[in-house]
Parts: sequence; C-alpha cells; structure tokens
Amino acid sequence: MSTATTRPPQGRYGRSSDERADRTLKLVGAVLGAALLALVGYFAYHYVGQNRISAEVISFKAGANSVQAHLEVRKDAGTSGYCTVRSQAENGAEVGRADFRFSGSDTRIDRVVTLRTTAQGTTAELLGCHAD
Repeated sequence: MSTATTRPPQGRYGRSSDERADRTLKLVGAVLGAALLALVGYFAYHYVGQNRISAEVISFKAGANSVQAHLEVRKDAGTSGYCTVRSQAENGAEVGRADFRFSGSDTRIDRVVTLRTTAQGTTAELLGCHAD
C-alpha cells in the first residue's frame, strides 16, 4: 500500500503563503533590529561623547549642618560647567543639594566643597556634571 500525499508537486504553484509570511517577518525583524541598534548607538555617543565634564567624590566629612566633599573633576581645557552634589540623612531623606561651578583652562581640578544641609547628613553623592 502506498500513502497518498496531500501536498501539490513542488515548484508547480509558486510559494505558499507561509513562506511569504516568513520572508516578510524576517525582513521586518531585520529592519527593526537595525533601527534599534542605531538608536542605542546614537544615545551611547550622545552620553559618552558629548559629556565633557566628569567627576567623582573622593571622600567626604559629615558635620551637623554641612558636608564637606572632596571632588576630583576632569574636563576639557577651557570647558566650564557645574556638578551637582547631594546629601541624605540616615533615613534616606535628602537634606542638602547644591551645584558647584568649575571653569578655567585646567583639565583636572581637586577641590573640597562645602554642602550646607538642613540636618545631619550621612552621605555625599555626586548626581552628575554638565557642561555649559
């Protein structure tokens, strides 16, 4: 006994609708993947390439109504901008926030800045730096 097939002979009636749908889905997926990759690349360049000031908190000393933070700032020569520092209390509430300006031709600046607080601060956190 032989088994009868329900498929038409290959190549006789063109592509099936499933093959066309698969090809369309692959094409749409490739286009969307390329667009996503381009978008991620754009944002990475904008974040890394355009940020001309970077800094870090080296150490800090908390007082009753202020926090002294030692900042190390690296920037392009001639670039001016500011860095935002905040302090939080032991319970996590923000007790102080201030912007500290940096300018001049130096590319590396070490400075101790004083952040006034409304209560005892327990941290000195650098939120970010921005060029003017």
